[in-house]
Amino acid sequence: MIKEAMLYEKLDDQYVHCNLCAHRCTIKPDGRGICGVRENRDGVLYSLVYGTLIAEHIDPIEKKPFFHVYPASNSYSVATVGCNFNCEFCQNHEISQMPRSTLMITGEDILPAEIVAQAKKSGSKTIAYTYTEPTVYLELAYETAKIAHENGLKNVFVTNGFMTPEAIDTMGHLLTAANVDLKSFRDDFYKKRCGARLNPVLESLKKMKEMGIWVEITTLLIPALNDSDEELKDIAQFIAGLGKETPWHISRFHPQFKMLNVPATSISSLHRAVEIGKQSGLKYVYSGNVPGDEGEHTHCSHCGNLLIERYGFRIASINLAGNKCSKCGTELEGVF
Repeated sequence: MIKEAMLYEKLDDQYVHCNLCAHRCTIKPDGRGICGVRENRDGVLYSLVYGTLIAEHIDPIEKKPFFHVYPASNSYSVATVGCNFNCEFCQNHEISQMPRSTLMITGEDILPAEIVAQAKKSGSKTIAYTYTEPTVYLELAYETAKIAHENGLKNVFVTNGFMTPEAIDTMGHLLTAANVDLKSFRDDFYKKRCGARLNPVLESLKKMKEMGIWVEITTLLIPALNDSDEELKDIAQFIAGLGKETPWHISRFHPQFKMLNVPATSISSLHRAVEIGKQSGLKYVYSGNVPGDEGEHTHCSHCGNLLIERYGFRIASINLAGNKCSKCGTELEGVF
């Protein structure tokens, strides 16, 4: 299923200029953008993945990860093939890189209204656009999100944040929350390891916060590549500048894709990064990919009371009165 793309300009000689993500590709006739899922056909840009899902699952919202959005609820999670990044450590590279590596577009055909109907039937509170990069299938996400909104479901993005302001303006009013990967605070890392740039991600984070979208941030901690104290302090201070209530998820790296020779992150490194986040004034800093770790839990930012106890993606206990600490009454920021 294909559909004429959103957010593009027609140029001379049947070239087009895509304004969806920060690559802003100029695409020749019969060519595709960097994402591999937007194709110029006779001077008209088309999405090749509209209504074609490669993944459709019911996940705990904690898996996204969102720790401050409807805890213990389910999220109906969807994705198409394709991504505008080429991360060397991608855990979903079989589907994210498929259009680049094989030129294939595959999946099950489904219309936005059907996605919403299935989400409602599942009892999920949210629809998550996730697994690959939702920016590259914006046409599908946008139409699905509109119908979901009309049916009382919330929409959440799990994204690399490498989108244009135009894309955020288009989609933002339909998003309740976004978890944004802040993969590093060094442009060289983004260029070498992801095929992208840092600054557009930072600008997207600022814009989302300004629009009132609830933002959580995830950093995959990779040994010797983005785990220095200096870089972690830079990330933490940037997040604090967005708002000290912004949750920071610091996840343990395991060898993936093109980084099979890089060791897994040590638990001590993960704990050091969490402590740096807390020292920078962040209220909620979490360790990820270590089930049973103390850093999975949510504590009251005022009195330290255990508010949400987790084991992996499972909620063990919730000690809230509405969205407030059951002990001192301090509000827990988020979407509840």
